[in-house]
Amino acid sequence: MPEIVETTIYGLEELSEAAKDRARAWYREDGFDHDWYDAVFADFERICDLVGVELATQRVHLFGGGTRARSCIWFSGFASQGDGACFEGVYRYAKAALKNIRGYAPKDAELHRIAAALQAVQRRNFYQLSSVVAHRGRYHHEYSMAIAVERDDPMLREMTADAEEEVGEALRDLARWLYRQLEREFDYLISDEAVDEAILANGYGFTEAGERFG
Repeated sequence: MPEIVETTIYGLEELSEAAKDRARAWYREDGFDHDWYDAVFADFERICDLVGVELATQRVHLFGGGTRARSCIWFSGFASQGDGACFEGVYRYAKAALKNIRGYAPKDAELHRIAAALQAVQRRNFYQLSSVVAHRGRYHHEYSMAIAVERDDPMLREMTADAEEEVGEALRDLARWLYRQLEREFDYLISDEAVDEAILANGYGFTEAGERFG
């Protein structure tokens, strides 16, 4: 025969410290399932545009039907050897890239260095270098990117001896930069402060022991 069981539901702020920790652990494991990296990806897409990288795209299916274009950016993280980020696309010289990056991210010395390195190697090759970046293998880190560099010179001059290495390393540094931003964002989002804010904003309820109710 059915029976009615009454359970008192608590908000996060009403729990003991031990129960709060249990509630936070639930959120990190089961409640943290959204595309938390979207803002980082959007920032990276803008940076790529400024330095001259046209990211490749692929069609992804939406839950409600239809598709949308998604930039070819991948990552894995954040505690295993081999974790990292990578992307696919085409790099070409972008006029005023260094100036534009400094304007967009005035305090980011690493982005300034990457843009300056690309500008320097382009200058030595009369701004004629281009590069195709493709993902290879099942891992996602900077060395899973195959980077082919060419010089489009109507006089058929060869690119300088350092060009392939310089462009490749700068693009891999860009992937490393992306990974650090993703790691920083993830660390913030799973911090007690951010988890508490998310739990309270969603109005989640818990038992006295900190177990999710409902």
